[in-house]
Amino acid sequence: MTEQNPLDDAEFCVPVASVNDIVTARMQGRVLAEQLGFSTGEATLVATAISELARNIVQYAGSGDIIVRSVTNGTKRGIVVVARDRGPGIGDLKLAVRSGYSTSGGLGLGLPGVRRIVDDFQIVSDRQAGTTVTVTKWRS
Repeated sequence: MTEQNPLDDAEFCVPVASVNDIVTARMQGRVLAEQLGFSTGEATLVATAISELARNIVQYAGSGDIIVRSVTNGTKRGIVVVARDRGPGIGDLKLAVRSGYSTSGGLGLGLPGVRRIVDDFQIVSDRQAGTTVTVTKWRS
């Protein structure tokens, strides 16, 4: 009988409504990445993506959730991050994910930067239902 690794089903949800919540989500994502055997650099990329997605929730929607879970695909292990809100949605998705685009004028990664540092990136946005960004980072 194969022993189940408790990290195979690891999942947590952090409600995000403030800067403190961004820090909590980032920290928990980093810890999970390290527990799954991600390198320090890979764990930093996971934490950075979570931080940027959570910051977008606070800045543009006011509140939402960051869900982080482990995932396995054959012998590959990874982390899936789902950032969801019920904010006003994104009017022009193509523009929002275009490299160099920023609505805040800040130096953050933005969605284009998040897309560059993860392996899989999906975004769904609706003016009535809000925005959900799902990213996956696989361990090298």
